[in-house]
Amino acid sequence: MKTEKSSLAARAPGSLRARGSVGLSVVIPAYREEARLAPTLDAVRDHLDAHVGPGPADWEVVVVDDGSPDGTADIVLKAADDPRIRLIRSEQNRGKGNALRLGVLGSLGRRVLIMDADLATPIEELAKLERALAGDEQLDAAIGSRAHRDSAIERHQGVLREALGRIGNRFIRLVAVPGIRDTQCGFKLFDGDQARTAFGASKLDGWAIDVEILQYFRRKGWPVAEVPVRWAHQDGSKVRLLDYLRTLGELMRLNAAGLTVAALYLLASLYLYQGLWGGLGGSVLADSLQDQNQWEWFFAVTADNVSHLRNPLFTDFQNMPDGVNLMANTVMLGLSVPLTPLTLLLGPTFTLALVFTLGIAATAWAWYWLIHRRLTESRLAAAVGGALAAFAPPMVSHANAHPNFVVLFMIPLIIDRALRLCEGKNAVRDGVLLGLFSAYQVLLGEEPFLLAAMGMLIFALSYALHDREAARRAARPLGRGLAVAAAVSVPLVAFPLYWQFFGPQSYHSVLHGDEAGNPLRALSEYSAHSLFGDPENASKLSINTTEQNAFYGWALLALAAGITVWMWRRPAVRALGVTAAVAAVFSLGPQVRFENLGFTLPGPWALMRHLPLLESVIESRVAMICAPVFGLLIALALDRFIGFGAREHRVLGYLAVGAALVPILPLPLAVKDRAPVPAFITQGRYEDYLPAGRSLVPVPLPDPAVADALHWQSSTGFRFKLAGGYFNGPWGPDRIGIYGAAPRMLSNLLSDIGWGAAPPVVTDQMREQALRDLDSWKAGALVLPQRHEHAAELRGTLTELLGREPEEVADCLVWRVDPR
Repeated sequence: MKTEKSSLAARAPGSLRARGSVGLSVVIPAYREEARLAPTLDAVRDHLDAHVGPGPADWEVVVVDDGSPDGTADIVLKAADDPRIRLIRSEQNRGKGNALRLGVLGSLGRRVLIMDADLATPIEELAKLERALAGDEQLDAAIGSRAHRDSAIERHQGVLREALGRIGNRFIRLVAVPGIRDTQCGFKLFDGDQARTAFGASKLDGWAIDVEILQYFRRKGWPVAEVPVRWAHQDGSKVRLLDYLRTLGELMRLNAAGLTVAALYLLASLYLYQGLWGGLGGSVLADSLQDQNQWEWFFAVTADNVSHLRNPLFTDFQNMPDGVNLMANTVMLGLSVPLTPLTLLLGPTFTLALVFTLGIAATAWAWYWLIHRRLTESRLAAAVGGALAAFAPPMVSHANAHPNFVVLFMIPLIIDRALRLCEGKNAVRDGVLLGLFSAYQVLLGEEPFLLAAMGMLIFALSYALHDREAARRAARPLGRGLAVAAAVSVPLVAFPLYWQFFGPQSYHSVLHGDEAGNPLRALSEYSAHSLFGDPENASKLSINTTEQNAFYGWALLALAAGITVWMWRRPAVRALGVTAAVAAVFSLGPQVRFENLGFTLPGPWALMRHLPLLESVIESRVAMICAPVFGLLIALALDRFIGFGAREHRVLGYLAVGAALVPILPLPLAVKDRAPVPAFITQGRYEDYLPAGRSLVPVPLPDPAVADALHWQSSTGFRFKLAGGYFNGPWGPDRIGIYGAAPRMLSNLLSDIGWGAAPPVVTDQMREQALRDLDSWKAGALVLPQRHEHAAELRGTLTELLGREPEEVADCLVWRVDPR
C-alpha cells in the first residue's frame, strides 16, 4: 500500500499508472475517524468487489487523512493486504476541501466517487448514481440529493442543524448554483478527468468545496443531475455551528472576484453620476434636454397611480383631457411599479438617480457574468468586456436621459437562456425562464429589446452559415424552447401590449425622417462624453446630446476589425464581426451621407424602415448593438493575450486594448441648476383658480422643448392637471406618433413667442380660436412665471387675446378662464 504525504505526492501514482487505468476511484476524506473508518472500509470493499469487480483495475479507494491527531491513518495502514486501498496524508488539518482536492488529484479512476467516512449515504446508493451517468442525458456528474422528493431520510438531523442546512442551501442557490437543491450531500459521482480538472482549479479548503466544484461544472457547461438517495444522520458529525459561518465566509470568498467586479462597476457608475448625487434635488443633468423632467414625471405618476389604485397604463395628469398612454411611453413599469414606496418616500429625483446608477452597474455585471460563463476563464478579460458593453459611448450618452437604454441587465440573461435552449438540455425549464425574462424586459424597455433581438438574429444567422452542423443540432431544441417561451410570455404581456397599440391615446408609429441615421464619420469620432471627445464636433454628427449613438472611435473600430481577422477561425468571432458590421451599416439610415464628398447613397435601412415595429426605431440607435459585440471581442482577445508565453507579446496586446479604450473613457456627466418651482405652485395658490375637472395651462405650454411644468406637478404630489405636455401621443386622422400634445393655434403661438419670435397682430379670429383651444383643454387658469425671459411679450399677447389683464399672484401672472 502506498502512502502520499502532500499534494505533490498525491499526483505520484499517475506517474506509475496512467490516469483512467482504474474503473472507479472512491475518495474518502477523513479527520478523527479512528472509531468508524475500519467498518466503512470493509463495507466499501465488500460492495465494490461484489458489484464493480474484484480485479486491481476495477476500483480503488483513496483515503485522505486530513491531519488527524488520532489513529485514523493507522486504520488505513492496517488494510495493507489490499493494494487497492491507498492513503494520502496531509500533515496539517486544513479542511474537507483540501482533503478532497488531494484525493481527487491522486485518483486514477475513469469515474470518481466522493463519499463521507460515516456512510451517511450507504455505498449501495452508488448504483443510482451510475445509472444516472449511464443514461441518455449525457451527464458529467450525478450528485446525491437529500432534497429530492424521492429521497429517503431515515434519520433526521437536529431541528436547529436541519433549519440551518435549509437556509444555507437556499442561500447557496441564490448566490452560486441556482437550480441545485442540495450541494452538501457528501455522495457525488463524477467523470474522472473532469473531476480532476475541477478540483485542480479549486481554491477552497473547507466545506464549501462542493459548491465551488458544482459552480465550475456549471460554468463549463458540464451537465449535473441530482439523484435521490437514502441518507441517515450519523452521530459524531464534525460539522459544528461555527462551520456554517465558515462556509458562509468561503462562499463570499468564492464569489469575491465577482463581488469585486460589481463594486468596481458601482464605483464607475457613481463617478459618472457624481454631479447628480452631489446636487440631488437642486440640479439636473445638463445634457438631458427635458428628458429628466419627463422621466421623473413617469416614475412619479406611476407611484401616484399605484398608491391610488388607478390604472398604471394611463393618466390624464398631462394632456388634459385626452391623457397619456403610459404603456406607449416606456415608463419602465418593471421598475417604476415596485419602486413606488421609494418614490413616495424620497421623491422621483432620488428614484431616477438610483435607477440610473444601479442600472448601468447591474448591466455591466450581467455582461461580465455572461462573458465569464460563456467565453473566457479570465475574470479580468470578462470584466473589461462587461465594462465596455455597459459604459461604451452610446450608453453613456443615453445615461444622461434614457434609463430604458442603460438598464439592460436582463439582456445578457435572455441571451444566456437562449444559448441554453440551443444546447438542448431542458427546453421546458429554459423556455419558461426565457418567457419570464422576456416579459419582464418588455416592461423595462421594448425598443432596446427589439435592438437586442435584431443583434441576436444577425449573430445566429451568421453563426449558422459558418457552422451549419451546430445550427442543425440547435434548431429543434431552440424551436421547442421558443414555443414554450411564447406560451409563457404572451399571456403576461398581451393586455399591456394591446393597451399600448390599441388603447386610449395609442399611436401607430413615430416617424423620424431621413436624417435620423448616423453620419459615416460618427462611427470613428469620439463622443462629447468621452475623454478624447470634442463636444462641438459630436453635436454636428448627432441628433442631440442624448442620441450620440455611435462615436466608438477609430482605434476601437480598428482593434475590433483586427481581432475579428486574427481569430477568424472561431465561428463565434466571425459571427460577432458580421453582427457589428451589419449593425453599423444599418445605423447609417435609409441614406448614407458622405459629408466630405457632398453626396448620399441609398442605405439598406431603406428596405426595413417601414416594417412593423422597426418604423418607430431611431435608426442611429442600431449602432448600440456594437457596444456588447465589441466588449465580447475584446474579452476574447484579452483572454488570448493573458495566455501568451512571451511577455512582450502580452504587453503589446494590452497596449492595443488600452489605446482603443482610453480615448472613450467616460467623463462625469455634467449638471446644471434646476429652475425653481414657482411660489404660486409651491404655496398652493393655484387651488383657488382650478375648479374640479379643470386644467392648469402653463405659459408657454409644456412640450418636448420646455417641460419644467412636469416638475411643478410631480414635486407637489399631482394636485392639478396640465394641458399639453412631453410624451409620445397620436396626431391627425392616421394617429401618427409625435412628441408632445397635438399642436393647436394657441400652443404654437405661445411657444414661438417663448422662443423669441415677435408677437403677431391679434385678430378676432385668433381670439375666437384661442377660446376654443382653452375650452378643448378644459382650462381653469393660464399661469405665466414672471421670471420668464419673454414674460412681457407673452403677457401682452395673452391680454389682447383674452381681453383682460392678468392677476399678479406670488411670482406668476394668472388669467382665470371661465368655462363657456
